[in-house]
Amino acid sequence: MIRLCFKYPPRAGHDQDTEEVWAAPISGRTARVASAPFHQVGVAPGDVVRFETDEWGAHWALETVEPSGHCVVRVFPEASGPLGSSADMVNAQFAEFGLQGGVLSPDLPLVAFDVPVDADFRSIKVLLEEGSVAGWWQYEVACASDAWWAA
Repeated sequence: MIRLCFKYPPRAGHDQDTEEVWAAPISGRTARVASAPFHQVGVAPGDVVRFETDEWGAHWALETVEPSGHCVVRVFPEASGPLGSSADMVNAQFAEFGLQGGVLSPDLPLVAFDVPVDADFRSIKVLLEEGSVAGWWQYEVACASDAWWAA
């Protein structure tokens, strides 16, 4: 496995503009993304990405050459909501869909879900919206396929 580096535009309140995700090398210039990103948009696990390696050995993503069809959804629990700031409670809500998201940190319980191609997109979208309206969480769709948007 390698660490694949992505650069993204700086955002207010963020002190960094890069993110690293795990990836499995395919060739000397391509790798398959293995983990859901917490900050980067437009990339998901399973995507094949072309990269270049700099003089320090860092592997910088250049472009997606083969999308996987997976989606990435990030959920941030509302501290004042019924789930509190619990990433575990967020994960429990999505367990029925076979999803288990990674958590950014205990202090920042942002949950990044890898939503596979064969997931029940429609039901997941309904849960995301219902939870948002009920004050359980805020969410964003960071990477989505045409099938996701059509569901």
